[in-house]
Amino acid sequence: MSYHLFEVFGIELEYMLVSNSNLKVAPIVDQLMKAKSGAITSDIDNGKIEWSNELVAHVIELKTNGPTDNLEDLDELFSENIIEINKLLKPLDAKLWPSASHPLMHPDIEMKLWSHNYSKIYELYNRIFDCRGHGWSNVQSMHINLPFFNDAEFEKLHAAIRILLPIIPALSASSPIFEGKTTGFKDARLNVYKTNQKEIPEMTGMVIPEQVFTQKDYYRDIFDPISKAIKPHDVENILEYHFLNSRGAIARFDRNAIEIRVIDIQECPKADISIAILIVEALKILVSEELVSCEDQKSWHEEELFTIFNDVIIDAETSLITDMKYLNLFDIEDKCTAGEIWKKLYSRQQEYISVKHQETIEFLLENGSLSTRILEAVGNDFSEDHLMEVYNSLGICLSENKMFKP
Repeated sequence: MSYHLFEVFGIELEYMLVSNSNLKVAPIVDQLMKAKSGAITSDIDNGKIEWSNELVAHVIELKTNGPTDNLEDLDELFSENIIEINKLLKPLDAKLWPSASHPLMHPDIEMKLWSHNYSKIYELYNRIFDCRGHGWSNVQSMHINLPFFNDAEFEKLHAAIRILLPIIPALSASSPIFEGKTTGFKDARLNVYKTNQKEIPEMTGMVIPEQVFTQKDYYRDIFDPISKAIKPHDVENILEYHFLNSRGAIARFDRNAIEIRVIDIQECPKADISIAILIVEALKILVSEELVSCEDQKSWHEEELFTIFNDVIIDAETSLITDMKYLNLFDIEDKCTAGEIWKKLYSRQQEYISVKHQETIEFLLENGSLSTRILEAVGNDFSEDHLMEVYNSLGICLSENKMFKP
């Protein structure tokens, strides 16, 4: 079934499993699935939420079980599933952990591939790209799936998403630390995302998708080059172009949706869903052409947008935007930070957002991205004990669905 713009939504949240005793990654998603269903499986239908494995054995994905028209209470639904999973994990000495990166994981020695359903696909990925790296096994995210009905709606939605992608990390950055050290990027997940598949650059492109606004052009300019590039590596033809496309937003013509993938996972579903709601409201403004025409949105080359994106993943909400042409898209007439753009977008759409989510969005806009708050809590003490203390607090936020404040 096809839906029109903003009629329904699909949300996916990724979490890693860690050991209760030492807080190291716990590659036991298969044991969790068995504890829930009685058998090792890659997918579990848990009513309105589905559980599934994700490439590596220590990451589980929770997602809406099909499209939903109700974002309002989705955080509570995800939270209920997180509580259930933590109960199942307790006898296994493990629990779910939030944020996009584990601050002490060494993926070169700790990464373990999922070895059950779909393992053939993951093994091929590992052979091509060597998944023993942060870009594969230490990068948890939220994906937002938004529908389009036909080419005309795809054009509007894809144009708007491309414009918004560069500043999304200003809201959602949550990955400032790798291997016990500050990375210099508030969104280190997206920094490694850029070059994660450098062996086959056609798969990621410049993260910001190319200027393609019809299904026919998308196949010609994105899918066909991907299929051609992967062919020498995939002699058994087990990989499919929808699955291989790794841009920051990908078109899923198999389900008439665009999936946004540049959003780091937060400390709790309350934060994730509020960010999703604000992104949706910002896209509604762009799609409506209230501020700028669709033609003007389409005119932006991915290289121009990538330059802004590249700055924002370093400083998140404090990144200074000086490109006046870009700022004019949002009716802003002087240079400002990426965070201030979001404040402007929020002020325009606040009345369409419930008080509950207004409070969370205002907390984020006032206190900064999760990366900013993590770094504030860590201060100058990057000792293992202190990092674990800070991140253990994030784990409590996840279990209680509450925001983290240093």
